[in-house]
Amino acid sequence: MNKIQAAIKMKCPRCQEGEVFLNRNPYALKQLTAMHKHCPKCGLKYEREIGFFYGAMYVSYMFNIALFVIATVAYYLFFEERVDWLWYILGYLGLTFLLFPVIYRLSRSIWLQAFNKYEPGSATHKH
Repeated sequence: MNKIQAAIKMKCPRCQEGEVFLNRNPYALKQLTAMHKHCPKCGLKYEREIGFFYGAMYVSYMFNIALFVIATVAYYLFFEERVDWLWYILGYLGLTFLLFPVIYRLSRSIWLQAFNKYEPGSATHKH
């Protein structure tokens, strides 16, 4: 498994086996932000320092900008003459709202992957 696959599957960046989030379902909204403090398999501490995951907001922002650009280009190329712009805006806001849990988690997973390298078998203890 490579880093991109590990990020998408939301696996530990070091061992690529342990789960990052307590619940795999991003739409279990009561546990949306609940993460393991350490990897259940290799013991890697996920939050390296207080505020570490603030940087994931930039990744989330990039996803949202890409989504907006793709949706806007698609609207102007395929739907402009058939769909009023107000419906496009409402549809886009609905799509953003529906994808928020996935984008939130994926952004954190990518941020975590960016600052840790794959080192299988390097941990000597588990938490």
